[in-house]
This record gives sequence, structure tokens and C-alpha cells, in this order.
Amino acid sequence: MIIEPAIDLKDGKVVRLQKGDFDTVHQVAEDPVTVAKAFAASGATVIHMVDLDGAKSGARVNAAIVKRVAEETGMRIEMGGGIRTMDDLKAVDAMGVWRMVIGSAAVSDPEFVREAVALYGDRIAVGCDALNGEIKTAGWIEGSGVHYLDFARKMEKIGVKTLIFTDIATDGMLSGPSFHSLEQLQKSVSCQIVASGGVSNNEDIRKLNDMQLYGAIIGKAYYAGTIALTKAVADSGSQDNP
Repeated sequence: MIIEPAIDLKDGKVVRLQKGDFDTVHQVAEDPVTVAKAFAASGATVIHMVDLDGAKSGARVNAAIVKRVAEETGMRIEMGGGIRTMDDLKAVDAMGVWRMVIGSAAVSDPEFVREAVALYGDRIAVGCDALNGEIKTAGWIEGSGVHYLDFARKMEKIGVKTLIFTDIATDGMLSGPSFHSLEQLQKSVSCQIVASGGVSNNEDIRKLNDMQLYGAIIGKAYYAGTIALTKAVADSGSQDNP
């Protein structure tokens, strides 16, 4: 299983949110490149980055930082945040991003996802962000009326190979992942599944690894010091072939 430590960017700083709520934003580190180098030193090979400014305004104010992280660490960057058009994809691609994550736009414009997959193939992932089983959009504020399993099946049919599943209720809460929801998703699609939200300790990582998931994102637990990243990487096996 691939371990993906997370960096959420706002105004060039590393921040965290609870349940995606911008009112809870707080800085957890000063320099993203320094944080990324610590990830690399722990054995991680992939960083999950979220451009919160891009998600909110569409402005790529963190582009130079993302590019520096890619160039100075050699790590693969998986990034989302406000990717709504083919021009957005081209801009993110130019930053040196390896895998691009489409969120709300996948719900409102599935044809865009189809075009993205046709051009970028398995470098496209889709965020499957759910609260009480319902896919949420627009920064997790708006309901879609779509169940996350139905949405996942639709994305699979379009050709999406990787889904990043977030149970919004657990995000940033250190309460443990939604194992049951992840298990249901595994049974419903053949896509690679990355677990996001709620990872709180190394035992959570071991459980996710036992489920044979493709990946797991570690966010607040790293910054709060409740997880040992080096051990998480070791417990999850080879990180060489994401």
C-alpha cells in the first residue's frame, strides 16, 4: 500500500482543516519544501497535495511552491484543488504534478473527466467525497443527491483507474477511517482506492494495509504526532511502484 503524507496549501503555507471547513484552517508548518523533504526521509515516495486557494478561487497562487517540491524532493505529487477544466489540468501538469485529482467537477461535468482520462490516462484520479453516503461538492458544502457507490461505478465506466475516498465526517478528526465504507467501495469497483480522512495512528495503517487498499493519505495525524511515518511506510511495504 502506498503511503501518501499530505500537504494542504493556503497562501504558500502548510495548513490543516477539519471536515474541509475553511473556518477551521490553521497553519501547521512554515515551509512546504522542508516538510516534503521530511516525508522523503521517512521513505514516502508520493505526496498528496491540496491547493486550497485553487479550490476556493481557481487561482494557482501556489504553483511555484508545488514545482519546487517536485524538483527538490523527486517525489511524485498527487494534487487536487479547483481542477475544473482542461486548462486547469494543463496548468497543474506544468507544475510537475504526477497525478491530478478531479473533485466536484467530476459530479457536475463527467464529460470533462472522460476527456481528461483520454488525454492523461491513469494520471487522472477522482475524489469521492461523501457524507452519510452522499457525494458532496463545492468544498463539501453542497449535496449532490448521488450515493458514493453509484458515483464510483460511473467513474469506473468512464475509465477512471484511481478513486480517492474521503468520509467527510472523519476528515481531520483523528477518529479512524471509515473502514466499512471503504470495504463497500472495494466490493463495488475494481479501481485503485486511496483512503483519505480519519487516519489517526499506525494501527489504522495496518488495518488499511490488511484490506489491500492501493493507498492511504496521512494528514493531521502526522502534524499532531500521533503516527510514526517511517513505521507506517515500513508496515505498508514497497513504495516503489505507485
